[in-house]
Amino acid sequence: MRKPAQASSRGSQSARAKPPSGEALFAAYPAPVKARLLALRRLILETAKATKGVGALEETLKWGQPSYLTPETGSGSTIRIDQVKPAADQVAIYFHCQTNLVETFREFYPELSYGGNRAILLDVAGKFPEAALRHCVALALTYHLRGKAPK
Repeated sequence: MRKPAQASSRGSQSARAKPPSGEALFAAYPAPVKARLLALRRLILETAKATKGVGALEETLKWGQPSYLTPETGSGSTIRIDQVKPAADQVAIYFHCQTNLVETFREFYPELSYGGNRAILLDVAGKFPEAALRHCVALALTYHLRGKAPK
């Protein structure tokens, strides 16, 4: 008889554990990183509210990172935010690497810094390209809506 799978500390929260919410997700970050991540969190939540078809956003922890999902509508691809581990002065907005999201962002915003095909990289103390980030987040939150023909 096989043992039940153990919950991984790297995966999503187990059914028994209540995921941390809001500011509790950011308690362990250094102050400058925390401030930038909270600004990104606010931008993601505001963009979700302002973007048609997204519905309620779920904030949870995936792979040890604050993550944002669209479970109500299934409209979007998961967005994660975190400090870039080897660089104490950078944060990233992560997107699913098997989508074309980052490729699309590069076409619209070549001036942004990217991490491969999965992240937008931001300096903690650098300029905050709010309009570009709002557009990129809206594209991610509506990723599954594009290409669907109306019935």
